[in-house]
Amino acid sequence: MTVMAERGSSQLSVDMFERIAEFAEREDETVRFEFINGRIGLRKVTNGNHGAIIMWLVRRCMQARPELDLSPVQGLKVESYRKGRALPDAVLAPVAHFAGQGDWADTEGVLMTVEVTSFDSDTHDRDRVEKPQAYAESGIPVYLLIDRDRRSVLVHSDPDPVVGYRNVLKRRLGQKVVLPDPVGIELDTEELKPYMD
Repeated sequence: MTVMAERGSSQLSVDMFERIAEFAEREDETVRFEFINGRIGLRKVTNGNHGAIIMWLVRRCMQARPELDLSPVQGLKVESYRKGRALPDAVLAPVAHFAGQGDWADTEGVLMTVEVTSFDSDTHDRDRVEKPQAYAESGIPVYLLIDRDRRSVLVHSDPDPVVGYRNVLKRRLGQKVVLPDPVGIELDTEELKPYMD
């Protein structure tokens, strides 16, 4: 579940957001916060199927590319001039790439971000509109969206900071999909069918 709070007439600074998020997450480990397009997003801990999808993807990435880590806990600095903070469901980068970078890392060196849709009212805006734009602006080569609502997998590639991702490949759940370079991993999405609810 995500709850977004619109910014008022006075803009919340990134530093203030980080202090609020750090405090709140210490007090309640079942929530995590994002800051995209000037809005604070509250993300509740997801259900078991959501986590199973991420772990399935972690195993596939480790098998295919053992020199890479798929981290399900790394926040990223996104948007123009790093004014946003996103919490992807997973981030693919070289092994130990995020060591010493803290809760919010730069996107340089990130090969792919992953989002798995949740069954909430904000999924469309967050996962299908705002995050692809923020990730493309940040130059992340591949954005993988596993869309449980629509039972599909979307692979965004060729980022452009103005128009977003130039290429979007959509596959029905159950089909094979190749994540383009620099990721270069093939996924058989048939294996995801049990986790779509």
